[in-house]
Order: sequence, then structure tokens, then C-alpha cells
Amino acid sequence: MQKIFVFHLFIVTLRGFFEIFTKKLKIIMTKAELINDIAIATGYDKTTISVVVEAFMESVKKNLVDGENVYLRGFGSFITKTRKEKVARNIGKHMSVIVPEHRVVAFKPAAELADDVRK
Repeated sequence: MQKIFVFHLFIVTLRGFFEIFTKKLKIIMTKAELINDIAIATGYDKTTISVVVEAFMESVKKNLVDGENVYLRGFGSFITKTRKEKVARNIGKHMSVIVPEHRVVAFKPAAELADDVRK
């Protein structure tokens, strides 16, 4: 009987450890979590916040597609960079492939944000 109790205690402790461990490893934030955090901070309902977040994302996307950069003072900049044409190698097939010139999206954090993250 005592062995079963000890084993059960071990499993419960292990489960608690993994819950704590996985919470510490969580390094992502979903859009739903962002909307929830903003709703709590502002007192507005989640539906309104969801519309605002979607509009913000669409506006940033539209400007980037049009080739315009988006600058948010104190937060950072969403910019597009042009990558030159280059020769890449497919090692598995022993052949070279030409990758054409293309644009990529980049985010450059503001100095304030970068300092806050470093702390």
C-alpha cells in the first residue's frame, strides 16, 4: 500500500514539474492571447479588440506589399529588403539553382524595445 502511495505521489509531483517546466518554456504568444491581453488592459470587449488587431495587421500587410515600410516609434519598423539574385546549391542532387531577386519582410526593433528585451 505504501509503495502505491509513494508512486502516486511521484506521478503527481512529476506532472506538476512538467506543468511548471512547460509554462516556463512557453515563448510564443498567439493572436488570441494578444487580443485577450489587450482586452483586459483596456477594458474593451474582445470582439472590438479583434477587429482593431485584424485592421492593424491588414494595414501593415498592405503597406509592405506595396513596398512601403511601416515605422512605429518606440516599437520598431516593419521593412522590406531586396535580396539579390544568387546561385544556391542542392547538395542532394549535386546541382546549382539560380534563386531570382526577391523581397523579404524584416522587423527592426526600436532602441527602447531592444533595451527592454535585454533587461
